[in-house]
Amino acid sequence: MESRDQSDTPEPRPGTGWETVPEHSSGAVPPPPPTRPPTAGPPPPGGSPRAVAAGLLSLSGLGLGHVLVRHWGRAAVSWAATAVLLLVALPADPDGVPAVLVAGYLLLLVLAGADAARIARRTEFRRWSRPALAAVLGLLLLGIPVAGTAAYGSARDEAVEQELLGRLEEGDDLVAKAAKSPFPLSAPDFRHALSLYRELAEDHAGSRAAARVPGRLKDYYAAVASPYRAKKHCEAVDPLTYLRTLRGTVDRKLLGDLANWPDAPLAESLYGCGVSRLDGAGTESGAKELGTLLRTFPGTTQADRVGPAVSATIDRQVAGLKGAEPCAVTDQLRRTSTLVGELPASSVPSLAPQAAAGVRDGVYACGVDEFEDEHFADARQTLTDFADTYRQDGRRRHALDIAIAAEIAEVRPSAGKRLPGSGKPGGVRMELVISNGAPNDVEVLYTGPVTGTVKLKACGSCARFSSEATGAAGACRASGTSYPKARLRLPAGEYHFLYKHGTGASSAVDSYAAGSSVKPGYSYTSCTYVIERDPYGLDLPTLPELLEPTSAPR
Repeated sequence: MESRDQSDTPEPRPGTGWETVPEHSSGAVPPPPPTRPPTAGPPPPGGSPRAVAAGLLSLSGLGLGHVLVRHWGRAAVSWAATAVLLLVALPADPDGVPAVLVAGYLLLLVLAGADAARIARRTEFRRWSRPALAAVLGLLLLGIPVAGTAAYGSARDEAVEQELLGRLEEGDDLVAKAAKSPFPLSAPDFRHALSLYRELAEDHAGSRAAARVPGRLKDYYAAVASPYRAKKHCEAVDPLTYLRTLRGTVDRKLLGDLANWPDAPLAESLYGCGVSRLDGAGTESGAKELGTLLRTFPGTTQADRVGPAVSATIDRQVAGLKGAEPCAVTDQLRRTSTLVGELPASSVPSLAPQAAAGVRDGVYACGVDEFEDEHFADARQTLTDFADTYRQDGRRRHALDIAIAAEIAEVRPSAGKRLPGSGKPGGVRMELVISNGAPNDVEVLYTGPVTGTVKLKACGSCARFSSEATGAAGACRASGTSYPKARLRLPAGEYHFLYKHGTGASSAVDSYAAGSSVKPGYSYTSCTYVIERDPYGLDLPTLPELLEPTSAPR
């Protein structure tokens, strides 16, 4: 065994590593000293303060704990993690940082702090750093993430506020756009804007945007009700009705005085719209609006004015029957009568009889006007309907006379030159005996100084004649034959007759009309008969062969 001199062997110093080994006598150079203490053996003294200081410094996210123990790679991990977090978090937005990322970052800080503490327990700090001072610095640096979190929270809150203000502005834009269009087209935009306002007020009650919602709702109501402010009552009914329904869906505390505001404007618009349609020629009569007014706002001033307004309309329309277009006015009266029937009877009890009387007057006036305008078929139908409908009316008899004259005038227009008289003329009357020599029923219509109609039964034993000559010579002259007769007493004047063949007549038998004079002092006879004109049908002779005087004037 080789022996060495003790003076040449270096002595280790506890806790400080090995000292430089002096050069051997052989002249060989020893290796450089280690850069850090050996890992084996007991840790240097003061490990716990160092661990606390390094752990606290690493919890700040700046990696200073690893810097103190000169582990730059691990410090870089903390720097990279903090940089990633800042890149994701900034600028702050309403959604904030994903929770997974925050949890991962916090876990990384805890692991970094623990790792730095573990290493510091066995490693001396740099000479200029003291564990106590480093611990204090670590505590102070913990304020960085705390202050950063607070600042980020404030920035995120502001981002949320800005987003909510953006939604408020979106609602404002929708309202401004919708106000430029008719309500049926703009209603979806109005409803969307209201949903935005409600969400702000109900779901974000403490925000600046929510504080502005009440003011926006006033603007909203004003925009929806813009037709009312423009006095376009019919256009205002739907939007005001919509606003009135909101108090059932929107919190009344949010609406405030707006909850009941639409009532008065809606009542006014219903009245204005309904009344404006009373005399209109369109399909709308105003019944819908006035009926809604009476049922929804029965105690209002507008509801009290409905009855007088409709009554005045009926009076005005009845007065118009004396004008040039009584049939058109009658149509208006019918519309008004229909309107009255759709209103609550308890609200306007006197209107139904007034409206019905107006229609009755209108139908009569229309039939007379149609006759005077030579629309004889229309006049006959109108006045016949009048007589059938209003059997107790004092004008019924005259209406039937005009209808008879109109039917004659359809075949003989000269019978429609003047209206039949409404009274009974005085003076002497002449007798006219009409006999039926035809094998079918006959109805005779006449008009002149008096108007009327008579019906004659068929002559059962009578036959058709082959010609007008044989008919004129033999009609109503067969001995032993009883001819159905009718006796009329007529004032003198010009008359128009229409002979209508009924039961038993062929479809080729025509009605026949003609005129004749009835003169004072004479009595007259007339005979109807049928002749065969061709193989395909039958016809009547001319009227002058039917009406002949039988006695001379006295």
